[in-house]
Amino acid sequence: MVLTLVSLCAKEVVSDHSSSPCWLRWVPRELYRALLEAAFSSCRPLAVGELVQRWPERTLRVGRSRKQGQSGPNRLCIQALLLAVVRGLSDRRCALQILDLCGLQGDEGGMGDPMGGWSLTVALCTMVVQARAGVQRAQKREGERERKRFSALEREKDVKRERGLRKREPNEDEVDRKNLWGDNREEMGSCGTVSEEDVTKGVRRRMEIKRRGVGEPSGGGSKMETEEKEVHNDVLVHVRADLFVNARSWERVRAALSTLGPLKLQCRYLRVEEISVSSIRTLLDLLPRQGLLGIDVRYSSLGLTGLVELLPLLSTFETLKSLRLHYCNLDFRRDHPGQEEALRDLSQGLAKLKELRRLSLTALRLPGQLRVLLSSLPQPLEILELPYLSLSPSDHAYLSCSHHASTLQQLDLSENCLDESTLPSIRRLLSQASSSLQHLSLSGCGLTDSLLALLLPSLGGCLALKSLALALNPLSMAGLMDLVRMAVRMSSLRHLLYPNPLEDYQPGLPDLPSSAQLLDWPLDDATEINMTSSQLNRVLKESGRSGLFLTCDLLNYDKDLVD
Repeated sequence: MVLTLVSLCAKEVVSDHSSSPCWLRWVPRELYRALLEAAFSSCRPLAVGELVQRWPERTLRVGRSRKQGQSGPNRLCIQALLLAVVRGLSDRRCALQILDLCGLQGDEGGMGDPMGGWSLTVALCTMVVQARAGVQRAQKREGERERKRFSALEREKDVKRERGLRKREPNEDEVDRKNLWGDNREEMGSCGTVSEEDVTKGVRRRMEIKRRGVGEPSGGGSKMETEEKEVHNDVLVHVRADLFVNARSWERVRAALSTLGPLKLQCRYLRVEEISVSSIRTLLDLLPRQGLLGIDVRYSSLGLTGLVELLPLLSTFETLKSLRLHYCNLDFRRDHPGQEEALRDLSQGLAKLKELRRLSLTALRLPGQLRVLLSSLPQPLEILELPYLSLSPSDHAYLSCSHHASTLQQLDLSENCLDESTLPSIRRLLSQASSSLQHLSLSGCGLTDSLLALLLPSLGGCLALKSLALALNPLSMAGLMDLVRMAVRMSSLRHLLYPNPLEDYQPGLPDLPSSAQLLDWPLDDATEINMTSSQLNRVLKESGRSGLFLTCDLLNYDKDLVD
């Protein structure tokens, strides 16, 4: 990456924190962004804090997509940013109103010590709650000062009134008038004195009401409700982020979302792990109906009834585009009483997700039920991920002729067995999606050399394909070479995840090994493993395809890094 002159100068400026008092006051607002990026890239948390505390613009966006090899911002820099946001609430130089941290979180414990999704969520929620507590303390101090000021005014009025009464002495005419009017005059005088006190109290009460910014008391609202309304109307910064919630952080997230104060937390993507259906419902009830784009539920025992219970609530989020369910204990292979009715309710619930474009279902065991799920969706999907679903031939046949086939941009059928009976459906599906499909994963599908030879023409016809994953398939070296020769002819292809050929494994492997056996079986140390890579790279070099990246590293493969 070539740095511009502004970036180089900004990096030099933020490198010396001791000089910041000299230059910070003179920096024009146009250079704040460049300085902040330099502070993040150079890991200068003190500079990050000072810049954010004085941020001159209405919006600050820190989260952004990263290219391959780039790590997320350093943990210390993110912590400094969050602390500076709270300090900026009382700094008149700060114009910040929207803080967008969507996409900021990195991999926990990765290079450069980035802040992971769970840690960032906890830090954000702590920041929101602390900001609310700070406002309450400031309001309490302000209330004490106001009460002291009013008490001093009252004492001053009492002193003046007492001095006036002492100076005034009744003359003979006043005594005669008093005798003439008798007790009635005394009663009127006493009433006049009470009325003056009432007027004084009424003025003081109206001054307090005006100071607090509320109308005349209705008698029905409590003091706490009044304070909550004051804080709710005084949101200074809206914080947008992707939230990662599990059993350890659920209480803190719930408290932050229900807190009314100067910072209001909003969620773009919600990821929950190992929490109950009722807890998920509570979180969804606290989120605004606008702004939530996706929900990812993992390792939670939803069951079919739990999913049916959640779908009506999900349908109230008008912008929801992504629904991901991973290992949520959905099993349609067993004949349970009421399963048909539950499937019907599930189909009706999915039909209400009007804007859904991504559906990911992992290890839910749905043989023969794909038509029930996908046919009810009102709009065609763009991303469909169905790994470990035990799909049947009828499922593949439906998918190949469904209204989703021609719009799919990303398809994952990993760990679903492909054979002679399902291959025609897969070829028809690839033909339907040939102009739109960009990412395809058929890892662990049991593709042999003969099956792959029948599938290669259809794969070669996918003109928009950018990444192809075929790991853990039992291919020989000859079949692998045919795959690579086809790949180099696909001008759009950028990443190919290929399987280790059977010749690279130690002896004893079955003739048709499963994906689990290929994953666990050791490679043969006596065999020159690099020989496979050398032969494949030779094909690349001869074809002139320098832009195609070949790898057999299943654990570090990431299709999202494709440009």
